[in-house]
Amino acid sequence: MARTALLNVMVNAVRKVARSLVRDFGEVEKLQISRKGPQDFVTSADLRIEERLIEELVEARPGYGILSEEAGETIGTDKTHRWIIDPIDGTMNFMHANPNFCISLALEREGKIHAGVIYNPITDELYEAELNRGSFLNDMKMNMTARQHIADSLVASGSGGLREDAGIYYRRLARAQNRTHGLRMTGSAALDLAQLAAGRTDCFYESGLKIWDIAAGVLMVTEAGGLVADLNGDEFDFNSGRIAATNKDLMPQFIELLRVET
Repeated sequence: MARTALLNVMVNAVRKVARSLVRDFGEVEKLQISRKGPQDFVTSADLRIEERLIEELVEARPGYGILSEEAGETIGTDKTHRWIIDPIDGTMNFMHANPNFCISLALEREGKIHAGVIYNPITDELYEAELNRGSFLNDMKMNMTARQHIADSLVASGSGGLREDAGIYYRRLARAQNRTHGLRMTGSAALDLAQLAAGRTDCFYESGLKIWDIAAGVLMVTEAGGLVADLNGDEFDFNSGRIAATNKDLMPQFIELLRVET
């Protein structure tokens, strides 16, 4: 695929900082057997990756604003552009030497997500998307599955809903487990959305999420032909932290599946 200058900036920045993340992951594996454990090291790694990624992006686009999980928000001189960064999505996995984590980077332009990059440096899988230009995995175009029946679908989710209402969370989980082909939890919402776009699952839902968890992934899904909505079927809003994503044929069935009594 031919990348635009913008995507080149994003991909180059993510790949550059990811090299040190791979080295950090090797250290985490060693710390699993130490008494101290990896928590302090992982916290430092998270902050270090964020700092380096911000440095790369500021050098390339000095006026853009920044919203990052750890550093918070910095207002730029260019009010129409904002980077949205999750330096390690799936931090708990990283802490336990589980390779299901990624760097997630999105660019918001005039209030709309315009481009996204999600990179798992351990598997060397690079997901990328730009508005109206499609989404790609390692330069191969991604497409959502064409599954038509919810009973045949593989559903991905996470534990974010536990932070809101445990009763609703477990009832919804039971419905998803019992009425579909299967349920998977990877521990990384960004990767879940990227893999949904790549056709590795059919549906994804979760609540209690932040914009940096899903900004890049939502664009991957829509550029791969998918739909996103609120858990009740209303229009999707990043501020709600609630998301249901699947293909157009499954969405009505999926929303019905996710509907539980409050």
